[in-house]
Amino acid sequence: MPATLDAPAKPTPRIAPVLLDRVLVDAFLEKVHDFVYFKDRQSRYIALSRSLVRCLRCTSPIEVIGRTNFDFFTAEHAQESFDDEQTIIRTGVPIIDKFEKKIWPEGHSMWLRMTKLPLRDDTGDIIGTFGISRDVTTSLQLERELRAAQQNLVEASRIAGMAEVATGVLHNVGNVLSSLNVSATMIGTGLRASKADRLTKICALLHEHRDQLGEFLTQDPKGRKLPEFIASLASHTVAERDRLLGEIASLQQNINHIKEIVSMQQAYATTVGCAEPLAPEMLIEDALRMNTGSLSRHDVRVVREIQFAPTVFGEKGKILQILVNLIRNAKYACDEGPSGDKLITLQIAPTVDGRVQFAVRDNGIGIPAENLTRIFAHGFTTRKHGHGFGLHSSANAAREMHGTLTAHSDGPGLGATFTLELPAAPAAIPLP
Repeated sequence: MPATLDAPAKPTPRIAPVLLDRVLVDAFLEKVHDFVYFKDRQSRYIALSRSLVRCLRCTSPIEVIGRTNFDFFTAEHAQESFDDEQTIIRTGVPIIDKFEKKIWPEGHSMWLRMTKLPLRDDTGDIIGTFGISRDVTTSLQLERELRAAQQNLVEASRIAGMAEVATGVLHNVGNVLSSLNVSATMIGTGLRASKADRLTKICALLHEHRDQLGEFLTQDPKGRKLPEFIASLASHTVAERDRLLGEIASLQQNINHIKEIVSMQQAYATTVGCAEPLAPEMLIEDALRMNTGSLSRHDVRVVREIQFAPTVFGEKGKILQILVNLIRNAKYACDEGPSGDKLITLQIAPTVDGRVQFAVRDNGIGIPAENLTRIFAHGFTTRKHGHGFGLHSSANAAREMHGTLTAHSDGPGLGATFTLELPAAPAAIPLP
């Protein structure tokens, strides 16, 4: 059988380069969604995209070619575009990513991100301009909404952080009020059980025998027992007085404690937004006082490891918010931890780069490695009734004061350490 030859392939039709360029440009201008244009040196349209034709309220590019923006837009807007294009023609310097609000002929407004460049011929001479504009109205709106949401989130976190401090104050005041109630109950019980009414009976008995008082005290069986009874009553009354005075002293001490907590909270609340030099050890002690009742009630032992450190420069309220949150979290971690001896260690130390470091270390439940990267995220919490705002707002507050808040744990059951670093106050700024 004779061999057959394949039919020769049809030759690919050749298109002249100039015609090919025109085909590609026309296809591009017909389909592109962005607004594309080409203009001559007098800023007259020589080509434009179909999308731009529609926005100019025309049906064909022919209606636009040879005309300028002065034929479609307000004189102010057209002049601004004309000036930009003439500057590009004169200098050869493009305009990249300029944001502009454009009002189209039908009155519809739109935000555009525009890029304008010089149009050159084969010899490199500038013969006009060309540009592309993208509608970013929706993107800008979403960006504004995102910024607003972020701002609201920051504000919510700040308020939540303040709520953590307020909750700490309320818990501590509540504990002190419990002690006040106990003292008041004991005073009331003591007064109700008082033998003071026996004195009335003694007085009545003596008054009854006032005419023969000597005989009554020496001869009458009741009268002979009266001096011994008076001595016993006096001893009991003195002991009862001392006991009630002790309860009253405790009552006064607890009242003063509540006044101190409220006064301290008011002092911190009035310094919002005011950065000042602060003594690190006083900040730790204030935060502890805000948690004293709760720590005692949960049988948590506190150890201080204080090194000499320079004064810090920050806002009292924000630093208190952070330290109160860290101490409260450490208390909860101790409650859930494996050790019967609940221990929180508070440290202050200078850093090698001249900052001040506060560390709150507990021997509690610890933090799994996978949670260390999420612990400061908004809404993240491992506590059943937690809301995840405290650490997030604390980290934000630290950043606002040019500081850092970090966490470390060797794993579950091995406790955790939270470290707050803040800038030291400039040497020229003394403590108030």
